[in-house]
Amino acid sequence: MVIFPNCKVNLGLHIIRKRTDGFHDLETVFYPLPLKDALEIIKADQTIANTPEISFTASGLPIEGESSNNLCFKAYHLLKKDFPGLLKFNMHLHKVIPMGAGLGGGSADGAFALQLFNQLGNLGLSQQQLLDYALQLGSDCPFFILNKPCFATSRGEQMKELDLNLSGYRFVIVNPGINISTAWAFAHINPATPERQLTDIVSLPVSEWKNLLFNDFEAPVLQAYPALQHIKEQFYQTGALYASMSGSGSTFYGIYEKSATPHLSFPSEYLQIHL
Repeated sequence: MVIFPNCKVNLGLHIIRKRTDGFHDLETVFYPLPLKDALEIIKADQTIANTPEISFTASGLPIEGESSNNLCFKAYHLLKKDFPGLLKFNMHLHKVIPMGAGLGGGSADGAFALQLFNQLGNLGLSQQQLLDYALQLGSDCPFFILNKPCFATSRGEQMKELDLNLSGYRFVIVNPGINISTAWAFAHINPATPERQLTDIVSLPVSEWKNLLFNDFEAPVLQAYPALQHIKEQFYQTGALYASMSGSGSTFYGIYEKSATPHLSFPSEYLQIHL
């Protein structure tokens, strides 16, 4: 069976406080977008001796690190621990969503893998149980179980669905290929309580977001990588209603009127996607 894990962007992102467990309380609006990986999982031949419990192959954008560190691989073993009778599977991931980019591609892959193993293994897990497993994989993973616009708090796992539909706009995503360490990004944040609720801001017309909707990670990232400022500037110069960095970066996105056809000029190594 093949499924297509999609990415997300953050509409605003505030880091409110550091917790005693080492994590941070935050608030953000997660919004899903149709830039997708492809994940295929099929049952392995259970009768062949010494067949690995899970085989993992990949194509597309290169995936750094060992397969055992991939969230799809971890999703299988997370379930196998509680369901020792879970069948053996072969898994192939084709990467399209850039990694370490603030788009949640790895989190989406892990969350979609959980759902597919649940289906193929006839585990009967409820949505809440899948959310609980997803949180064990990573803070962004539970969002991709719901995969609808959400206002998220705590580590990002406390979510409230929002009636927010931006399908009437064009999104342009630009990724400069710089991998921003999430730990580095958090270390350069001074947590603070925002003056205005994100839910109030995103209820306004998109054209009013520019001076109200902010990502706390953007300032330290732009200070460390000043060349990235040019991405945001070019969005606004070409008519974007709103532009921002997603997550801890380094991807930026611009929101345009649906009829707009912005002509953007970036270095050839930058990944540019119109949605």
